[in-house]
Amino acid sequence: MISRRHFVQAALATSALYGASGFGNWARLAAQQTLSQDQLIGEGGPGNVTLIHITDIHAQTQPIYFREPEFNIGVGIHAGQPPHLVGAEFRARFGIEAGSALDYALTYSDFEAMARSYGRMGGLDRISTVVKAIRAQAPHALILDGGDTWQGSLPSLRTQGMDMVQLFNALGVEAMTSHWEFTLGSARVNELIESHVNPAFLGANIFDAEWDEPVYDDYKIFERNGTSIGVIGQAFPYMPIANPGWMFPELSFGLRRERIAEVVQEVRAAGAEVVVLLSHNGFDVDRQFARDIPGIDVILTGHTHDALPEAVQVNNTFLIASGSHGKFISRVDLDVQDGAMRGITHRLIPIFSDVIAPDPEMTALVAETRAPFAAEMSEVIGTSGASLYRRGNFNGTWDDVICDALISQRDAQIALSPGFRWGAAVLPGQDITREDIYNVTAMTYPNAYRIEMSGEQLHTILEDVAANIFNPDAYYQQGGDMVRVGGLGYRIDPAQPQGSRITNMTLLATGEQLDPATNYVVAGWASVNEGTEGPAIWDVVEAHIRAQGTVTLNPNNTVDVVGG
Repeated sequence: MISRRHFVQAALATSALYGASGFGNWARLAAQQTLSQDQLIGEGGPGNVTLIHITDIHAQTQPIYFREPEFNIGVGIHAGQPPHLVGAEFRARFGIEAGSALDYALTYSDFEAMARSYGRMGGLDRISTVVKAIRAQAPHALILDGGDTWQGSLPSLRTQGMDMVQLFNALGVEAMTSHWEFTLGSARVNELIESHVNPAFLGANIFDAEWDEPVYDDYKIFERNGTSIGVIGQAFPYMPIANPGWMFPELSFGLRRERIAEVVQEVRAAGAEVVVLLSHNGFDVDRQFARDIPGIDVILTGHTHDALPEAVQVNNTFLIASGSHGKFISRVDLDVQDGAMRGITHRLIPIFSDVIAPDPEMTALVAETRAPFAAEMSEVIGTSGASLYRRGNFNGTWDDVICDALISQRDAQIALSPGFRWGAAVLPGQDITREDIYNVTAMTYPNAYRIEMSGEQLHTILEDVAANIFNPDAYYQQGGDMVRVGGLGYRIDPAQPQGSRITNMTLLATGEQLDPATNYVVAGWASVNEGTEGPAIWDVVEAHIRAQGTVTLNPNNTVDVVGG
């Protein structure tokens, strides 16, 4: 039996500097007096195995602003449970003081004020500094990447993932799993794996669609300090639903619970004393895996971008959620004795970019990968008159900008934008550069379509997406958040059964209820259908921002959430 869990939170300051004006250094320097690099990195707990987990970086190599969600609704047995807590509820659950550095890092509260005080987070050269510090303490630490690494920026798009492959090779990552990687196309993924990728590319749930056989390695066993650690890879299971199946037609994904249970036993039989699932399922799915699949000691979870300062224990399995976009990495120390895990210490390390010194070697390598695109990325397109962010179950303000752009540039009545979680924030008063636009649009199927849809079709789309997100059975939650809408309002009750969640659909231009039999002009992007025609979404958004000059947004009250 595992001993009583032992968790460690970073000991951070509890006073942000409210009311700081401008973007000068004085507020950040004052904030730095309450934070130090040594405090953030800290030390590990007792044990003989150290894991370092990073996930969902989405090709963000630079320090960024990133606002955590205001809506993160759990349904069924997941309601009110981490990670489905935000703001004050999140602080109360984890004992975080309002206005503290951890409050800034982990919640959306007072985001703009605290962003001006504490500055940006992340940056691969800062992450490298932390990794090297941990390895100085624990030389045999195992670095694991949860996927969504090769997509999400202009350089990663232009290099087809090569920039991130080079950088993560240099970071020393030893195993990875995947999701958005496959939107480069399976041929490109295989090319990178065969010729350039140092980490073991793991996916026990990825099969050949014709022969029903595994395509990639299911697992790899690592030896550390005389201990055998079995790492099993679980790629995002719903690839052909959430992303274009025509980009990887020979592959079949899926949860494959029975298969994973068999692999766990196979890994144990091969001598693994500790079994780690390196997963891109999403938190609720992984929580259900922990209930249903015995023998997994640690699940390093990804996909839903959750960051939790404590592990979540389900039976004898511990779930670790390490956030996204390089804001955090997790250090997990395992005490393994007599062939079994006896204790665990987890430390979620926030990467405060103004506190953690950059690693010069990684700084130089990152600059080298960005150099061919630096001038293009730095061009100023406009100014932000509002805080632009994307994260949560419903529209973020970046999504509002994208929807406004689709309506204005494509002459549409209604806009639909996918419920993506990736993308960095921009604060009010900041320049909006081309890089900022690509940070929320860079992908391989960007065409902005313009079609007609009936009111009935629009209702069906919203209901189908809601069924994926708010299904009380986690195994039917197929990723993403609600499709973002422009020109359209609606009411949603996530607790209702499928087909009854969406009501009061309203065309905002007229205030009239949508007529099921009437066709409306709809613009959208990121269709999973092959051959979709239209301009690239980044060009649509750039034209819209240039036309506005300063981007301003009205408060978005068009989605009425009840019962959630």
